[in-house]
Amino acid sequence: MKKKLYDLAHSRAGDKGNTLILSLIPYDEQDYNLLCEQVTAEKVKEHLKEIVEGHIIRYEVPNIAALQFTCHQALLGGVTTSLSIDTHGKSLSFALLEMEIDID
Repeated sequence: MKKKLYDLAHSRAGDKGNTLILSLIPYDEQDYNLLCEQVTAEKVKEHLKEIVEGHIIRYEVPNIAALQFTCHQALLGGVTTSLSIDTHGKSLSFALLEMEIDID
């Protein structure tokens, strides 16, 4: 069965220049291992391929049961240089939560 990440977790986001930082924090800590297995940097890159032009690095933060994704070349040059209406990272956290994963 497939489930969207927003059913299992919440996300916070930030930006600096052209780099987007996304956190993924499960509502229930018991789902942390599932997220580690299913939400890889490669899968996030595929899911956000229309947004993130550069590479994505995933960091595991087990002491707080969270994942962090550092997404390079993700904000059309950055807030102060882009002509796009909204290139702030905070508006992209829900894009991650729209990703579907397999649940047993």
